[in-house]
Amino acid sequence: MEIFRKIKPVFTDDRGEITVLLDDGKTEIKSVLFISSKKGAIRANHYHKEDSHYCYMLSGKMEYFEKPVDGDDAKIEREVAEAGDMVYSPPMAIHAMRFLEDTDWVVLSTKSRKDGNYEEDTIRTKLI
Repeated sequence: MEIFRKIKPVFTDDRGEITVLLDDGKTEIKSVLFISSKKGAIRANHYHKEDSHYCYMLSGKMEYFEKPVDGDDAKIEREVAEAGDMVYSPPMAIHAMRFLEDTDWVVLSTKSRKDGNYEEDTIRTKLI
């Protein structure tokens, strides 16, 4: 599981701040989503064959759960993410989210959601 905690601005002046969320020189983002989730909502409970995504928390708090697809005996990892944190979900990792507060977040995905690409790549399962 990869979580980036309390991402800080890299530049600040009297106009405001610049915070780099992702600039690794290799990741190609094909889709950007803004999602709001209500307290108590559960999302995901799936994995992607090829897609990976970064979930950046704007406000609120969630529990994030992850387990490898091929890890029947693997322990489910659990972390709490809140505003300023970002969670990376790699391909072939079952993941789920439970929202502990009303939450606004942004998803940066490596595959497009157009033309059925998302559904073809997504395998629904029950993690939590």
